[in-house]
Amino acid sequence: MEKDIDRFWKKKALNQMTRHEWELLCDNCGKCCLEKTEDPQTGKIEVLPIACRFLNLNNCTCIVYEERFSAEPDCLEITPESIADFKWLPKTCAYRRISEGLDLEWWHPLVSGDSESVHRAGISVKGRVVPYGYVKPGYDLWDDS
Repeated sequence: MEKDIDRFWKKKALNQMTRHEWELLCDNCGKCCLEKTEDPQTGKIEVLPIACRFLNLNNCTCIVYEERFSAEPDCLEITPESIADFKWLPKTCAYRRISEGLDLEWWHPLVSGDSESVHRAGISVKGRVVPYGYVKPGYDLWDDS
């Protein structure tokens, strides 16, 4: 697969990529589709192991991708211009790696030629998160009453 796409991520800055190339950078790890909470005092963002209600937990893709911003008002658009604002993105994120001058990892589908390599390498959230709604607000795990 790598030959077919001519390693565009090594030749172009993020803001020079076509929309198609930009989309190909996503490895479908699902980490950006997890619920987040922000500490109001420190501004620190914590990523929770709770998937967005539109995340397909089998392949870590959005089931409403084309309509995601209208379907989920909290969905954030990652663009070449906004990537620096998303400090909570994992160090494995291709968008973050490329913006920091790093290369893609061996398990990235563009390098491996295999869309499942991100899951087999244990990078994705597949099998590691609960679906949205699984944990009800106000539920106290430790309440014995």
